Amino acid sequence: VQLVESGGGSVEAGGSLRLSCAASGDRISSYCMGWFRQAPGKEREGVAYIRTDDRASYADSVKGRFTLTQDNAKNTLYLEMNSLKPGDTAIYYCAGDFIWRTDCAHPEEYIFSGQGTQVTVSS
Repeated sequence: VQLVESGGGSVEAGGSLRLSCAASGDRISSYCMGWFRQAPGKEREGVAYIRTDDRASYADSVKGRFTLTQDNAKNTLYLEMNSLKPGDTAIYYCAGDFIWRTDCAHPEEYIFSGQGTQVTVSS
């Protein structure tokens, strides 16, 4: 399984970015998929997760600003990030378990993750 993120960059506070995660080697439609981030000197933080037909769940820090969606036909996961804040600055990783689990919480603990994409928000 391979996960490849894209869409990171540098924006000013209040701006928006859309991250994409293209999966290969397995279908994302049956498994827990999500995003986590890691800022310098901090631990990994789960941002959002979803399993097809379920409602996406979000960390309190991003709720109302970030939207997680998936396109099963394209086997791609997206993270739409709006109203970005300097505190959102981090490397963002796409993650997937590709095994069945009953609870999709904690995407930072999933088995597979991508190489990460940098998001920098300036004040």
